Amino acid sequence: MAIKQYAVIGLGRFGTSIARRLHEAGQEVLGIDINEESVEDAERYVTHAVVADSTEEKALTSLGINNFDCVIVAIGDDIQSSILTVMLLKNLGIRKIIAKALSKRHGQVLDAIGAHWIIYPERDMGERVANQLLSPNMLNYIELSKTYNIEEIIVPSKMVGKNLRELDVRAKFNVSVIAVLRNEDIIVSPSPDELLQNEDILVTIGNRKDLARFSSLEG
Repeated sequence: MAIKQYAVIGLGRFGTSIARRLHEAGQEVLGIDINEESVEDAERYVTHAVVADSTEEKALTSLGINNFDCVIVAIGDDIQSSILTVMLLKNLGIRKIIAKALSKRHGQVLDAIGAHWIIYPERDMGERVANQLLSPNMLNYIELSKTYNIEEIIVPSKMVGKNLRELDVRAKFNVSVIAVLRNEDIIVSPSPDELLQNEDILVTIGNRKDLARFSSLEG
């Protein structure tokens, strides 16, 4: 994996969790917050952490913000600061701006002023919890469109010891198994003769309704 430079503006729980994951993956991460205590708390999770006001252009340019591959605006409840920060970043020519939105209207404004990717943490987490309550075997998912997902599903016990050809998941459920996660290994495009093992995780793709029917299988 190529090392990239990321800046995370706003070091609350959301921003710090992003910064920490990127840093753990070996990426260069600059953490920025106006609150000194937040910066001190996040220092061990990032490459560098600084106290700065992201609504001040001079503060951003002095940090060399133009050199970063991606800037994540994770400012908490201060919508005005969030919007002003994204505007400044856009004017400074940042290549990729990801911004946290607190509401649909906030997200629409961020999109209008140039953010490339809007994240709605509370909405997305609510949907994730609801989906996992409805499909207990589903561990994770990626939304491809309004109707299609990629989902990680715990293999039902009744499928253990059987191969994909025998199970014929595609024909029975209209779902494709694109990979199998087994311990620390990943089997991409598994053979139809691949025997499923206990605790395997199936990476599947398909229509949401079909995936829900498949992931709700018991035992």
